[in-house]
Amino acid sequence: MDDSLCALSAVEAARRIRDRSVSPVELVGAALARAQRLQPLLNCFITLCFERAMDEARAAEAALMRGEPVGLLHGLPLTVKDLVNTAGVRTTFGAVPFRDNVPAEDAVAVARLRAQGAILIGKTTTPEFGSKSMTDSPLFGHTRNPWNLDRTCGGSSGGAAAATAAGITALAVATDGGGSTRIPAACNGVVGFKQSLGAIPHSQAQDAIGNQTYVTPTTRTVADTRLMMAAMAGPHACDPWSLGVPAADYGAVARAEALRGKRIRYCLAPPGRPVAADARRAFEAALARLADLGAQVEPFDGAAFDIEPVWRVINHTVWRTRFLPLIAREPHAYSPTFQRQVASAAQFSAQQYQEAMFARTTLYRQVQALFGQADLLAMPTISRTALPLGTDIFDTLDIDGRAYEDIRAHWYPWTMLFNLTGHPAISVPCGLGTDGLPLGLQLVAPLHGDLDLLHAAEAFEQAATPLPPVAVAGSAASHPVE
Repeated sequence: MDDSLCALSAVEAARRIRDRSVSPVELVGAALARAQRLQPLLNCFITLCFERAMDEARAAEAALMRGEPVGLLHGLPLTVKDLVNTAGVRTTFGAVPFRDNVPAEDAVAVARLRAQGAILIGKTTTPEFGSKSMTDSPLFGHTRNPWNLDRTCGGSSGGAAAATAAGITALAVATDGGGSTRIPAACNGVVGFKQSLGAIPHSQAQDAIGNQTYVTPTTRTVADTRLMMAAMAGPHACDPWSLGVPAADYGAVARAEALRGKRIRYCLAPPGRPVAADARRAFEAALARLADLGAQVEPFDGAAFDIEPVWRVINHTVWRTRFLPLIAREPHAYSPTFQRQVASAAQFSAQQYQEAMFARTTLYRQVQALFGQADLLAMPTISRTALPLGTDIFDTLDIDGRAYEDIRAHWYPWTMLFNLTGHPAISVPCGLGTDGLPLGLQLVAPLHGDLDLLHAAEAFEQAATPLPPVAVAGSAASHPVE
């Protein structure tokens, strides 16, 4: 199979399929072959759908040859995170007791992508129920970063980001409950978009009213993210926040001057949160590029945004309600880390939960106030490059030789905020650390300003020096998959 096909953007591959210079069979076959070859190194898939994907590719090619109308994503290979339901394809949630779970229907977001012609080639790895920012599980072991096999790919959408960065597919479905799309996007040098609350309906959210989790796109280019949004976005009765969301023309290409005159407020970190020297330099260079593109760049004070304690009360009480009965039934089937996180929510009372929800509203209004003086916000996605493989969420974090407790609060202090407030946030690559691994810039827009945010990110991306191609090094023998 031709690996050059895997390097195509989704936008370019879709154009070639329509003009019949590339066939869906060739494209899907190349993606499956590359996935099979890299899986022993990266361990980024829990399931590969060889026969089903090739059957769908042949059907897509036959439809083209008959001259039938085709969707936006006709014949394009797609991966889906193993938290997101896929009809007829096992969805394990990264948990041993669900190793044979096969959903009867697709999640709404997946159904929409497939209705536009996308072809599922496999389910990508996630920690148990997406519960941490590293991707490992008792079910499948560790997923590795294609830039450096001794580093984590981040999480919880680590398999999605690693597979995308490694050139297996251009399009991936991820999820984001506290940064789970944007963190691995930054670690792997790809684009991770957490859209506005409700922009993509979330059909698996058990608390749709109080929801802070999102089904999201992960891609290698912002244009490909726009393509996914064109297929995934729009109202659905399952999600109250999706109803009445303004329609956006995600097919509209960004103008070169998309950042000209934009007011951008930035903050390196909330007070007391460290940032590695190389991450600081990359962020300062990103701000300079934004200014060169015509933006007006000014700082804001991050003192009001110590987010992790609020996020943890809301998130972990949800987890305890969902998962404590599962752990009680099969206590030996779940990792100690997962059980420890679920158990930690026992300390929170109903009153503390409601106080955290009040704080969530306050945070939303504080961010809204910033947008009274800005069109966009900017901050680093992560405070340092990808952590060593095997790091646990309860371990310390090393930044420039100093150890810090609480990885969530210190590695990605800015991602959880926008899960709580609902504002759209995107991570785009903004250079490499001194260890040669990627770093990310997070840009944020007003609620429902998703298209404006994508256009701004696209203008930033187009002005950047592209990251070098990822050369997945090593061998299955020298890097055994656990």
